[in-house]
Amino acid sequence: MAKANTINPVRGTQDIFGEEQERFAHVVSTFDRVRRLYGFQGVQMPVIEPTAVFARSLGETTDVVSKEMYSFDDRGGDSITLRPEFTAGIARAFISNGWQQHVPLKLAAHGPLFRYERPQKGRYRQFHQIDAEIIGAAEPQADVELLAMADQLLHELGIADGVTLQLNTLGDGDSREAWRAALIDHFEAHRGALSEDSQERLQKNPLRILDSKDPRDRPIANSAPDIDAFLTDEAKAFFDAVCAGLDAAGVAWTRNSRLVRGLDYYRHTAFEFVTDRLGAQGTVLAGGRYDGLIENLGGPSTPAVGWAAGIERLAMLLDGVVAASIDAAIVPMGDAAEARAAALAAELRRAGLAVELGYKGNMKKRMQRANAAGARYAIIIGDDELARGEAALKNLADGEQRDVKLDALAEALSQ
Repeated sequence: MAKANTINPVRGTQDIFGEEQERFAHVVSTFDRVRRLYGFQGVQMPVIEPTAVFARSLGETTDVVSKEMYSFDDRGGDSITLRPEFTAGIARAFISNGWQQHVPLKLAAHGPLFRYERPQKGRYRQFHQIDAEIIGAAEPQADVELLAMADQLLHELGIADGVTLQLNTLGDGDSREAWRAALIDHFEAHRGALSEDSQERLQKNPLRILDSKDPRDRPIANSAPDIDAFLTDEAKAFFDAVCAGLDAAGVAWTRNSRLVRGLDYYRHTAFEFVTDRLGAQGTVLAGGRYDGLIENLGGPSTPAVGWAAGIERLAMLLDGVVAASIDAAIVPMGDAAEARAAALAAELRRAGLAVELGYKGNMKKRMQRANAAGARYAIIIGDDELARGEAALKNLADGEQRDVKLDALAEALSQ
C-alpha cells in the first residue's frame, strides 16, 4: 500500500520494466529490422507541435481535437500540443523541411503519443506507436508495399494467427462526395432513431456513423448504401489494382465495405488488421491513403499512404516470455579470478557477446543468479583455472561442462 505522501505516476501512464520492457523492445527491434528490408528511413520528430498542426489535419470537430489533446500555452503565448498521432507531424516536417525533392519518401517512426482518454486494457494516456508512411507515391503499388510490410511484421512477431486484414476503398474525391450525399439522405430519413452522437455526426462527419458501436445505430448503418455503387472507373481500377497486388504478394485480406476513415483528406484504400484476442479493442494496426492531408496543411498537393500500430497492444499479443538474451555469466572464485573476470567480461562484450558479471556472492549464489538471468552458459574461473589459462564452461541447459582456453571462449560461445 502506497504511503499518503508517495508520489504516484500520472493516471494513464506506465513504468515499463522487466519482461514488459523486453516485449516492448522486441516489437521495436523487429519493426526496425523489417522497415529496413523495405527501404524505409527512420525519422524522429518533436513530441510537441503547434496546436494548429493537429487542429487543421484532424479537424476541429473530431474527438481527438475537441476532447483528447493535451494542449497548453507556453511562456511565449503559443498554443502547443503533445502529439496525439504521428502522421500530421510527419506531414508538417515534409512541408517545413522541403522534403519534396526526396519523393517518393518512405519513412518509419516510433515513440510516445498522448491522448486524454479513459485508460483501459492496452490503452494509455501516454502510449507508444510504430508508424510507417509513403509520401509522394500516387500508385496503388505503394499501398500494396505498405500492407505487405505490415503483414510481414505481424508474421515475424509471431502474432499473425487470428489477425485479419480488413480492406475497403473510400474512392477518389468524386466517388466520396457522391457516396457522402447518399449517406446523408439515408441517415436523414432515420434521424429520429439515431443516437445523439450520430445525430451530431450527421452534420459534421456522416461517414463516422457507419462504424458507430451504439446498438441504436447499427441497423441503420447496416442498411446504408455501400460505396461500390458510387465508385468512378478510376477509383474502381485503383482498388482492383491494390487487391490484385496483395494477392500477388501472398497477403490474405477480406473486404469490409463498412470500414471508413472519417476525415475529408482520406482517399482510396482504408484498412485495419483486427483480432479478437484483445477483447472489444480489436484493431492492432490500421491506416489508409490520405492524398489530401499535406495540401490541407498548406503544402503542395502530395499523395501519401500510411499506417500505425500500438506498441503496447502488439506486445500484449506476443506468445511466451520474451527474455533478455544472455550468452554467459562469469562466476569468479577468489581475488585473482575477480580481477581477471572484469577483463574477460570486457573482451567477450567487445566480441559481441552478452555477458553478466556479478559483483559479489559465493559460487552457489552466483550460479543461481546466472540461471535467473537466463544465461546459456556459466564461465567458472578460480585459481586452478587461471594457472592453466582456462575456464570451466558449463552449459546451463544440460549441465555439460568442459574446460576451454580463456582466449578461445569467444569462439566457443559463438558456436
